[in-house]
Amino acid sequence: MTAFGFHASHEQIHPAKLLEAVIHAERAGFDAAMCSDHFSPWSERQGQSGFAWSWLGAALQATNLSFGVVNAPGQRYHPAIIAQAIGTLGAMYPGRFWAALGTGEASNEHITGDGWPRKELRNARLRECVDVIRALLAGEEVSHDGLVTVDRAKLWTRPEEPPALVGAAVSVATARWCAEWADGLITVNAPVEHLRQMIDAYRDAGGRGPLHLQVHVSWAPEQAEAEAIAYEQWRSNVFAPPVCWDLETAEHFDVVSADVPMAKVTETVNVSADLGRHVGWLEEYVALGFDQIALHHVGQEQRAFVDAFGAEVLPKVRGGA
Repeated sequence: MTAFGFHASHEQIHPAKLLEAVIHAERAGFDAAMCSDHFSPWSERQGQSGFAWSWLGAALQATNLSFGVVNAPGQRYHPAIIAQAIGTLGAMYPGRFWAALGTGEASNEHITGDGWPRKELRNARLRECVDVIRALLAGEEVSHDGLVTVDRAKLWTRPEEPPALVGAAVSVATARWCAEWADGLITVNAPVEHLRQMIDAYRDAGGRGPLHLQVHVSWAPEQAEAEAIAYEQWRSNVFAPPVCWDLETAEHFDVVSADVPMAKVTETVNVSADLGRHVGWLEEYVALGFDQIALHHVGQEQRAFVDAFGAEVLPKVRGGA
C-alpha cells in the first residue's frame, strides 16, 4: 500500500515551525516525511533555508516517521561528509532514513565559488560521489582522484544496514540513467503519461527499489485563496530545466517569474479548494505504482492543510486503494 508523507520545505518555513508541522503531520495520520536540502530559497518571498541535516536529527528524534532528504553531493558537499551524515542518521535511526541524490542547482552550489559544470559533467560527478558514498558506507577506506577527490577516508560509525540511495530525476533519460546505480527513484508531480514513461524507463533499465513522488499542492477553503497561495509562493518554481538548474540567486528567480501567468503555476502545483479533486489526483498517482507520495503544500502555513488532508483526503485515497 502506498505510504503518504509530509514534505518539509526548508526554503519556505523556519525550521522550528517545520518541526512542529511534521510532528503534527504524524499525529494527523501521515505515514512518513521527507525534506529539501537547500542553501537558498527559490524566491525572496519564501524567505528561509534552514540546514536540513541538523533538522533531520531533531525530526527523527521527535517522531516515529521514516524520513528522506534530497541531496546534491559533489560541490557544496564533499561526498565523504554526506556519507558520514547518512551513516550517522542510519546508525541512530535504523530503517527510518533514506537519501535521494541528484546533480543539484546552481542556486545552492554557486556559493563555493567554483564554476557550475555542464550537465554531463554534473552527472559524471554525481556518479563518482555515489560510488564513494557506497564504499564508505560499506566500511571501505576510500581514496579517489577524479571530478571529486578523496584521500584515505573511512567511516568509523556506520549503520548495520546502509540507508537506501535513491536517484532523483525529472526526465525520462535521467530516470533510465538512475537505474544503473540507485536503490529507488524519486520525481515530482507531472502529467500522468510523463510519470508513466519515467517509471517504465527506470524499470526497463533494471531499476530496483521503491518509487517516490513529491506532489506540490495548494489547498485552502476558498479557491481564490488556494490560487493566491500557489502564485505568491511557487511561481518562481515553474521553469523547466535548464533554467531551474542554472539561475544563481533568489533575485534571479524573482525577476524571471515576475510575469508568470497563473495557468503556468497550475501546471506545476495541484491547486484546488475541492478536497475531492485532490483525492482524484492522488488516486491517479497511486495507480501508477508509487510506493511513497510526499505531499508538499506550497503555503507557509501548514496546520490547516495537514488537518484537512489527514481527515478528509488520506482516508479516502487509502480506502480507494
